[in-house]
Amino acid sequence: MHIHQFDAVVVGAGGAGMMAALYASRGARTAVISKLYPTRSHTGTAQGGIGASLGNLEEDRWEWHAFDTVKGGDYLSDQNAAKVLAQEAIEAVIELEWMGLPFDRNDDGTISQRRFGGHTNNETKKPVRRACHSADRTGHMILQTLYQNCIKENVNFFDEFHAVDLIMNGDRPAGVVAVSIDTGELHIFHAKAITFATGGWGRMWSTTSNAHTLTGDGPAMFWRNGLPLQDMEFFQFHPTGLYPLGVLITEGVRGEGGVLINDRGERFMERYAPTIKDLASRDVVSRAIYLEVREKRGIKGKEYVYMDVRPETVNRYLAEAGESRRIDADYVRAKLPDIMDFCKIYAGVDPVESPIPIAPTAHYAMGGIPTNIHAQVIRDGKETVIPGLYAAGEVACVSVHGANRLGTNSLTDLIVFGRKAGQQMADYCRHADFVPLPDNPAGAIEAELERIRSSKGKQRPYDIRKKLRSEMMDKVGVFRQEDMMAEALETIRQLKEDYRNDLAVDDQGRRFNTDLLEAWELGCLLDIAEVTAACALERKESRGAHSREDYPKRDDVNYLAHTMVYPEGDGLRIAYDRPVDLSLGHEPKERVY
Repeated sequence: MHIHQFDAVVVGAGGAGMMAALYASRGARTAVISKLYPTRSHTGTAQGGIGASLGNLEEDRWEWHAFDTVKGGDYLSDQNAAKVLAQEAIEAVIELEWMGLPFDRNDDGTISQRRFGGHTNNETKKPVRRACHSADRTGHMILQTLYQNCIKENVNFFDEFHAVDLIMNGDRPAGVVAVSIDTGELHIFHAKAITFATGGWGRMWSTTSNAHTLTGDGPAMFWRNGLPLQDMEFFQFHPTGLYPLGVLITEGVRGEGGVLINDRGERFMERYAPTIKDLASRDVVSRAIYLEVREKRGIKGKEYVYMDVRPETVNRYLAEAGESRRIDADYVRAKLPDIMDFCKIYAGVDPVESPIPIAPTAHYAMGGIPTNIHAQVIRDGKETVIPGLYAAGEVACVSVHGANRLGTNSLTDLIVFGRKAGQQMADYCRHADFVPLPDNPAGAIEAELERIRSSKGKQRPYDIRKKLRSEMMDKVGVFRQEDMMAEALETIRQLKEDYRNDLAVDDQGRRFNTDLLEAWELGCLLDIAEVTAACALERKESRGAHSREDYPKRDDVNYLAHTMVYPEGDGLRIAYDRPVDLSLGHEPKERVY
């Protein structure tokens, strides 16, 4: 057993984790634990841009950005959080520029901005250019820039260390247990302050844009330590995943003028969002695609539609809209180089010559570990803070995204609230003492890993995982119904029994035992899937990404509140005991696009 001691420990080396580590390191000795090499973290897949109302190309205001966030979140967004996000995004993006991030530039040298779904001029109701971008690899550039700056600030990185447990001493955090993937040995990281920035859990669904590593490790560790989760029923399906793989095709394609086309050649978003059309929020566009497919207007009768960014198509619609701007093939290739490659490699399509086949793909978790606007973890609906424990990025539920996240706000979220987590850790570490480690702090997780390693049942982890992902995709996906979700919940609980009693793990070794660790990740997915399905079943309304065909309307009387789900014994308890913050005065009303 190896014991390390740092003032501040960050679990996860994506954008939120590294932003937290960067700021914490300026006042505390800081370590980052990551099951990947940091620059392979999932932030690197974010493509189209980071939202900030810089107003470099046209008028824009942070108030508009905040309202778009609230409206896009179907009024479940906490408005104090939306205010913080929109206001601090401006400074945060400029800070990234100062750190060396190579943004695309306008002719006057300012940061270039493009349109993105749901971002509008609140007065004209037309799309506004708010997404600051570096071609279509903005997340990759953020990741590289932050890593370089963390190295400069002497942040300690423990690469390929897989965090497997949060150590609590009573009601106080004391550290983290991690497995060295190389040796298989357990390491204890004793810390005054801990930030979780472990990302999402899209691998719960069979079609997803998420990497294989996004398995809900962070929320599962919290859940197993008796801590609640929030708004877990809300998981966003991005409308434009490359069919049939689910690889993300950035909203930036539509921001550059791309349009969605059905089998009849119709630009069908004019039916569902007549004002903003293809740049409606993601939940609206995803449902529109599903409805087109259901009405037999999918391409060749199949379950996908086209996204058309061919210059002749885009220019025709630009002319019809009265815009003077025109594009050509070189422009598309320059603005969307990675998308060009993805489409050619995975679909055999050149987007400047042929339309792109797309379908919705599981993309982003709006729920997660409950925090306040300072990234401090809370333990109940009364805003009770757990001293020394923080969360930021996709794993956290501030809740700034409410029931549906706007495009670009994920990168804005991880920079703004990752920075807050780092600042809070540095301040906390200056006056806090280490919480003593409990007796045998790794005993429980060591026993669980040994149970998995020695399992000699009949079911391989990948078989259970395949059943889980299929069940979630079919019954807890874009459209939901009570009977289907109840069936899914029953199946998930049976799969948990199989995982506990009939698991088979082939690799009995220690070094690089990915068989063992993937089996442990499956346990996380099963726990989080059960919570997700139970919360979705309980919320009897449609709001944002949670769309129920048996309750098609939003119910602000009964459900304008955050879902808090608490572990109780072998079960769970759901309560709507954390009210939505309405401090900006935006009262719920029908979303109009």
